[in-house]
Amino acid sequence: MTTPATAQLSASQQQILNHAAVNTDGKLVWFPETLKGGARKKVLDSLFNRALITTDGTHWFVAAEGYEALGIPRRAPITLAALDAVIESAEASPAAKPRTRDNSKQAQVIAMLKRADGATITQICEATGWQSHTVRGTFAGAFKKKLGLEITSSKPEGSERTYRITTN
Repeated sequence: MTTPATAQLSASQQQILNHAAVNTDGKLVWFPETLKGGARKKVLDSLFNRALITTDGTHWFVAAEGYEALGIPRRAPITLAALDAVIESAEASPAAKPRTRDNSKQAQVIAMLKRADGATITQICEATGWQSHTVRGTFAGAFKKKLGLEITSSKPEGSERTYRITTN
């Protein structure tokens, strides 16, 4: 929809203002690929002279008049009270249990392998969400080489191979 104010904007000006207003909270960070060097400066100067953009000395921002020219409502700034409410809400929500060595997937797999009946690769994959090659790699790398665990396997007739940690 074209309003009288947007009809006064060039296509480049409208694209720049619209992108900033919609995508970057009013900060001008994107310009059309065809708008380089002197042409970009002319567009910025024109927008600034018409009070459609403003600067903080480093960056350009869409001014209230720029939002009005686009027919887009300006987002309300975050108030201190609103920020306090967000912080209180975040502090009140239960925090996720931090991951430790005791509740890691590696610890979970070790516990499964220490069971009397051991564990199959399929069971470990289901419990951890890992793929089978990750499980086998963990056995060889982390468990055998780094932790020095001794892992044995057995394959009863007609069933899947079972792995266990043998205790010394």
